[in-house]
Amino acid sequence: MAHPTSSQILEKEKAMTYSELLFSFDGRLNRSPYWLKYSLPVMVLYMVCWGLDAMLGTSFQPGNVGVIYVIFGLANLYPSIAVNVKRCHDRGRSGWFLLVGLVPLLNIWPAIELGFLRGTVGANQYGPDPLAPTQPQAAA
Repeated sequence: MAHPTSSQILEKEKAMTYSELLFSFDGRLNRSPYWLKYSLPVMVLYMVCWGLDAMLGTSFQPGNVGVIYVIFGLANLYPSIAVNVKRCHDRGRSGWFLLVGLVPLLNIWPAIELGFLRGTVGANQYGPDPLAPTQPQAAA
């Protein structure tokens, strides 16, 4: 089986809009957009919110989170669940697998599996493999 080229992977990743990424529970999401389009930008935004709270004096206690951080966290709750459910689907798991993250000591399991392990190869019950090579388009 041939591995997809980087241009084929980028083409498939561009197919998912930010609206689909953040608000849809359908489909699969491989590691690259999970980290580059969601996790890393959200981490930066959390740091910005924390800094804004410190500068504006809206922290609950000095050096602690504040109002802006909490508002962003609440606004990010639904997109966070949607993105992680799609990551679960890529691993061949139901979105309910995220509940394992609520169990102390077991919560490292979903973090490692969703953040670092490749999704199932080929199509699964949640959709086609996002890394599968695309068929070349016929010239019109």
